[in-house]
Amino acid sequence: MAAALVISAPASGVGKTTLTLALARAWRNRGLNVQCFKSGPDYIDPAFHAAATGRASVNVDSWAMDRGAIAHLVGRGADADIVLAEGSMGLFDGVAARGVSGTGATADIAEMLGWPVVVVIDPSGQAQTAAAIAAGLRDYRPGVRLAGVVLNRVASPRHEDLVRRALNEAGIAVFGALPRHAEISLPKRHLGLVQAEERAEIGQLIDEAARFVTEHVDLDAVLRSAARWSPQPAANGLNVAPPGQRIALARDAAFSFVYPHMLEAWRAAGAEISTFSPLADEVPDASADVCWLPGGYPELHAGKLAANARFRSGLRAFAETRPVHGECGGYMVLGTSLTDADGLRHEMTGLLGLETSFAKRRMHLGYRLAELAAPMPGHQPGARLRGHEFHYSTIVAQPDAPLAVVHDATGAVMAETGSRRGHATGTFFHLIAEDR
Repeated sequence: MAAALVISAPASGVGKTTLTLALARAWRNRGLNVQCFKSGPDYIDPAFHAAATGRASVNVDSWAMDRGAIAHLVGRGADADIVLAEGSMGLFDGVAARGVSGTGATADIAEMLGWPVVVVIDPSGQAQTAAAIAAGLRDYRPGVRLAGVVLNRVASPRHEDLVRRALNEAGIAVFGALPRHAEISLPKRHLGLVQAEERAEIGQLIDEAARFVTEHVDLDAVLRSAARWSPQPAANGLNVAPPGQRIALARDAAFSFVYPHMLEAWRAAGAEISTFSPLADEVPDASADVCWLPGGYPELHAGKLAANARFRSGLRAFAETRPVHGECGGYMVLGTSLTDADGLRHEMTGLLGLETSFAKRRMHLGYRLAELAAPMPGHQPGARLRGHEFHYSTIVAQPDAPLAVVHDATGAVMAETGSRRGHATGTFFHLIAEDR
């Protein structure tokens, strides 16, 4: 049986990812097998988890996935010694309307799986009030068990003592206190953390975080607080159909976001995946029957993509006879133009009429439920697709027919419907699962 824990916090930006990576690497350095998961739709953290543990991490999401799918995904922890699920936002933060098995809150996963929660608290600007926050988290929802807390960014020994005393009086275990340590801060980008595959020194950062946390946190006490867990047989797996038998997948620094569970589900269904790099001016595999352009950061490479004539003409030739689908950044590259943050307009592949701009940025964020008005690779008209949208681009023009009727998590109709033309389709949301 594995020891299982959830790492959460009262809010975003408190240090969940750093603590998760540090614990995972520290225990791995002790010779233990560590399996990580990410609660919620964040697509960047699983790559950091894999860098820390040497094992692939996947997302588990109570808004988009049913209990069977979640049980199927966490089953990969069966041979691990320790299982860590990193939360998103605050412990109880989700959407207002319930999805497939919950609201997307980390607490849903903790309660569903019976895993205790280690809460990271940043007591900057406060002292005893940190104990009130921890006690509120402990008592807010029956069925969610608080294992204890790790304090982060503690200002001084006196500050730590004040907070520890208050937490002890509240009956809440303190596993450790981390003083401020800028060297292990992970760099940020406008969509979140810089992706692991872009950071050559990520291993050194994780090693330093592990050393730092080992020095200041009682790892044995954290481990003793974990639940003893073994996966239950899943009645069903993921409801994800591959878009084709042989899939040409764009994969490089501009197209680096694709959910690991999606690729695994495609392969499990018998599909073959071949990758190509648009940034290296490569073209899709000629033997593929579908091409998929995932999201990423094409706006940071727009000039190079526009200059890569072989890629652009090769993709257009592919789309003359076979389907091509793009998600978010991939969708923008399928469009006519992309204007970067400096106001420079770059010609894209022109498979769709979409024109987007980063000159005036506005955040688009949230779960999406789409009912397809037309087919897209792997899914038929009428299919209900659950996904997540997160981007800062603005639509300048979208002249093509809509691909779907898209709602947010409250049921409100969204303007970002996706679009279709010929064999090309695209959406701003990233697909997580199809409703059964």
